[in-house]
Parts: sequence; C-alpha cells; structure tokens
Amino acid sequence: MEKNVETKSVNKYGIFDKIFHLTERGARPGIEILGGFITFVAMIYILPLISAIFGGEPGMSTDGVFAATAIVSALITIFMGLYANVPVILSAGLGVSAYVSTTVYTAYHDWVSAFIIMFLSGVIFLLITITPVRQKIIDAIPNDVKYIISAGLGGFIAFIGFNKAGLIVASNSSTIVALGDLANPAVLLPLMGVLIVFAFMAMPNKRLNQLAIPAAMGIIAIIGLIVNYAAFGNDLTTSGLPYFDFSASSWGLAGIKDVFFKIFTGTETTSAGDAWKNVLSNPSSYAFIFSVVFVSLFDTTATLMSVGRSAGVLDEKGDLVGGNRAILADAIGAAICAPIGTSTITAFAESNVACSTGAKTGLSAVTAGLLFLVSAFIFPVFSVFNSFSVTSIALISVGAMMFTNNLKAINWDDIAIGVTAFVSFMLMVLTYSISDGLGFGIITFVIMRIAQRKAKDVKPMLYVVALLFLVYYIVKVIIG
Repeated sequence: MEKNVETKSVNKYGIFDKIFHLTERGARPGIEILGGFITFVAMIYILPLISAIFGGEPGMSTDGVFAATAIVSALITIFMGLYANVPVILSAGLGVSAYVSTTVYTAYHDWVSAFIIMFLSGVIFLLITITPVRQKIIDAIPNDVKYIISAGLGGFIAFIGFNKAGLIVASNSSTIVALGDLANPAVLLPLMGVLIVFAFMAMPNKRLNQLAIPAAMGIIAIIGLIVNYAAFGNDLTTSGLPYFDFSASSWGLAGIKDVFFKIFTGTETTSAGDAWKNVLSNPSSYAFIFSVVFVSLFDTTATLMSVGRSAGVLDEKGDLVGGNRAILADAIGAAICAPIGTSTITAFAESNVACSTGAKTGLSAVTAGLLFLVSAFIFPVFSVFNSFSVTSIALISVGAMMFTNNLKAINWDDIAIGVTAFVSFMLMVLTYSISDGLGFGIITFVIMRIAQRKAKDVKPMLYVVALLFLVYYIVKVIIG
C-alpha cells in the first residue's frame, strides 16, 4: 500500500513527469509553462530584428526571414526541451546575424554566398561538437580571452545598431564618422528607446530588468506609429518610422519560398553553383567560417552554463545536467538554419528569465517553442517592429550588455590581457570585422605570452589557431 502511494507521489504530474521529470527536479507544470511564456515575450524582438537585418542591405524577403527564423527557433527549442530537458530557448544569434549581414555580405554582395558561409560554419560546428575538438578548443582559450571576444562582439553589435539607427553616420570630413541628425524622428526615437532600456535595467525590480528590451521597443513602436501617422500620413516608404504591414501576402508562411533552400537552388539573380564557387575560391571565406564557428562556440557555452546555474541543474562538477545533449541540440540548429533561410541558431541568455520564475525543465522550452511556431504565421502582427528605428534599440542594448558583462570580468592587471582586449575590441569595431579583431587579438596574446616567458602557459591548440590566422593574413596579402 505504501509502495503504491510512493509511486503515485513520484509521478504525480503523469506524462509531464515521464517526459520532463518535474517531481524529480522539484518543478511544477504551471511554473514551467509560465516561464516559457515570459521568456518568449522577452525574446520576441529577435524575430522582426533578424528579418529587418537581412531584409535591409542583403535584400532578402523580410516576411520570409521572419517565418524561417520562427520555424527554426520553434523546432530547435522544442527539440532542446524534449531531448536535453533543460529550460534553454534558442533563436537566431544576434552576433552572427550582424556579422554576416554586414562584413560577410559586403565581401560577396550576395546573400546566398553569405548564407553558404553560415551553412559551412554550422556543419563544422556540428562536426567538432560530436568529436572532442569542441572541448579542446574551449579548454585552450583562457577565460580572459573568452571574455574579450564576447565583449568585442558586444561592441560590434552595438556599433551596427548605432549606425542602423542613424545615430552614427559616415562623415566626409577627417572624423570618418559623425553624430546623426537628431532632428529626424527616426533617429531620435531609437535614442529615446535605448535610454528607456538603460533606465529599466537600472531599476531594482529584476523582472523589469529582464523585460527592458521588449518593453522599450513596444513603447517606441507606439510612439513611432503616432508620429508616422501625424507627420507623414503613415508613409510606409520614406519616413523610416514603424508601420503595420497588413497586406494579404504577408500572412501564413508568406515569403518563405524566397529564402528556403536557396543556397542549393539559387535565386532569380544568383546561381547556386556560382555562389558556391565564389565562396570556395575566396580566401576570406575561411576566415569568415572560422569566426562564425568561434562566435557560436563561446556564445553557446557561456549561455548554457549561465542557464544551468540559474535553473539549479548543475551537477557536482559544475557541469550542466544534460549538457552534452543541450550542446548537440544547439549544434544541430546551427547546421540547419542557413538552408531554411535564417541565421545561425544559438542559446539565448534570456533563458534566465524562465529560470527566474522557477523553471527547471524542458517543458519551459517546449512552451516557448510552440509560441515561436505560432508566430511564424502572423508576421503582420510583428511588422511594426521591423523598422530600424525600433530594432536598433535591441542591437544597441544587447551589445551594451554583452560589452559590460564581459569586460568587467577581465583581469586588467595582466598587461597581455589588457593589450589583447584593446586590440581585439578596437579592430572588431573599426574594421567592421569580427574575424580581424579575433585574429589580431589572438596573435597579439600569443606573442605577448612568449615575450613574458610564459609560452608554456599557452596551450598547443591556441598556437594552432594563431598560426592559422597568421597564414590567412599572409595569403591574403599575397593574393590581394
């Protein structure tokens, strides 16, 4: 009799216990579902943001990218929840998206070629994940250098956001860049939005801190709609302000045919064969691939450990329970995203929002994933967020958080670390290239460690990485 009572208690949540082990982890279905919903709300900005990024200069279908991003986010987040049973929500990574849509796209002037770079990076990322290589690379990079790379990435993202918002513009004078036109509502609104985000982040209420970005974007979108209608008559083409696109062709999975599998079939203007030939014959492609792999590697590792701590699901060694499965799920997402038509998928730090509500299992991830799936069919509802006067708020704010959170952890007393941070950050931003900042930063670090007579402190894998970057720059100089 007692045995039956005990069994019933252990499985009091029925199917949820069998799949997600709720009772074992001290979790409750209602809390898990609430955590997934709130995290979805905190992350929803990423869908219109990614579609705006690739629908800008790369010229992709905005509603197509939106649908593709929502679908991949849904599939991989649900897979993460069911397979790894951790409250980790995934979507298109902002760092990779910003890098590919600017630096990589500019190298080819063709989004199909840029997406081939992402696809190859994703495949390599998956391969090193299922082998010991991934862990060896992580172990070879000193923690300070990891912080430097992430901080530099934050600065790079923020700089793009400032530029997209019109707050920083190209200058014809010797200053190179200059402050934008603050009299333009499309420039002034994102500035207001960023200040709102920073104000929310400074408040003692943690929930407001976590919802700062979507809240600010919502406020600015409403103000922007009012200004657009009052000043420009809801002009959809010239005002640069947010607007709703309720056209019939934008509902459902509209536009996905314009991005789906195009790296293999090509577009009306780009042959897939020519794009692949263009990528494989360009020496810069390999530096791009290497950089995307590195960004994905550090973004995912840091996020998974952060979420593991917040959810209380680290084992006695400090490793994430189900960590290997979580890493594999993330790597699979990175491999399939480009063919479907969106940027490299990665774990999001906003997953900590679910943990703050008490979420501890994959049920939270499955909930968020299902909401992403629904979003794929209702692009017009989110089209108001597709203007850069709104989306740039997220770029600047996320970049600022990445910059500050990582920079404060660096050991500034070590001259080699300090100089590496300076070189990496300055070159990432000023060359508009993560790969150049990453390459020169690692080369600088290795040279300074040797000069300090601490060559043995540098692991062999890091020497290999530095040598590969050095060879790349030599080849680039020779070939031109």
